[in-house]
Amino acid sequence: MDLKQLEYFIRVAELGGFTRASIALDIAQPALSRQVRQLEVELGHTLLIRNGRGVTLTESGKQLLEHARGILYQVSRTREELGRVSGALAGRVAVGLPPCFAKILTVPLTRAVRERMPNATLSITENLSTSLHESLVSGRLDIALLYNPPASADIESTVLLEENFYFVTRAQDSDGADSIPLRDVANHALVIPTRPNTIRMLVETELARLSKRPRIALEIDGIAAILDLVADGAGAAVLSRNAVDTAERRHLFHAVPIVDPHLRARLAVGVSARRPATLTQQAMQSVVRELVSTLLENPVTVSEPAPA
Repeated sequence: MDLKQLEYFIRVAELGGFTRASIALDIAQPALSRQVRQLEVELGHTLLIRNGRGVTLTESGKQLLEHARGILYQVSRTREELGRVSGALAGRVAVGLPPCFAKILTVPLTRAVRERMPNATLSITENLSTSLHESLVSGRLDIALLYNPPASADIESTVLLEENFYFVTRAQDSDGADSIPLRDVANHALVIPTRPNTIRMLVETELARLSKRPRIALEIDGIAAILDLVADGAGAAVLSRNAVDTAERRHLFHAVPIVDPHLRARLAVGVSARRPATLTQQAMQSVVRELVSTLLENPVTVSEPAPA
C-alpha cells in the first residue's frame, strides 16, 4: 500500500466526501478519486459508498481507517525516532490560534521552537475557533487553542483558563462607566461575528437567560474588521481583553468588563482524539501550555484611551 493513498483515504473518510478532501489536500478531485479507487482495487474491498451527499464507510472501510491512522502514526514516530538519534525532536506540527492570541503568542512560540526543537517545523494558522475546530477534525491542524470547544468524539480538549469578555466602544462614545451590566448590552447595536462563532453564541445564549436579544448592526467574521467598524461608529462589540489590547489603534477604543453576570469563555487547548500525538506534537503542546500560563502570570491590561 502507498502511504499517500492511505493519507488520501483518511481525509476522504474523515471529511465525508471527495470535494472537501480535495480542497484540504490541495489535489484535483479526479486524481484523488483515482488514488482511492486504486487502493480499493489493490485491497479487493469496497471502502467507500459514494452518494449524492458525499461518502460513507463500509465495514471494510471502517477497519482500514483505524489501521491507516495507526500506520501513519507509526511512520511519524519512526521519523521522529530517527531524528532523535541526533538528539533533537523532528517533524512538522501545525498549530491554530485565535486572532487575539496569535498576536501575542506567535513570536514567543516561534522563538521557543527554534530554541528547544530546532529540527521541528512549526506551521501557525490564525482563525476563529469554529474554523480551527473544523481544521483539527480534518487533520489540517495538530493543536489549536479553542474558545468553548463543544463536546466531541473527534477532539480532546483541556481548559487552560477562563477569559472575561469586554464591551467595546469608540473612546469618544464612552460614558465613563467602568463596567456594563449584561442586560444593558442588549440596548446597543453590535458588530458581531456570524453563527456559530463562539462570541456570537455566548452573547445570544447569556442574553436569552435574561429574556433579552442582541441588536445586530453588522455581522463580520474577523476581529480586525470588527474593530475597524467600531472605530468608524458602526456599533459596539463584544471581544476578549487581548483582542482590544493588541489592536493597532487601541487608543481609539474604550473597553469595560461585562458584569451581572460576567460574560466568560473557556480557553482550551485541543488535539485530535482520532490521531495519537507524536512526541514532537506532545512537546509542542507543553510549550503552548507554558506560554499561556506565562500570559496568565503577566496579564496584559486594557489600555486607557488616549486623550482626544
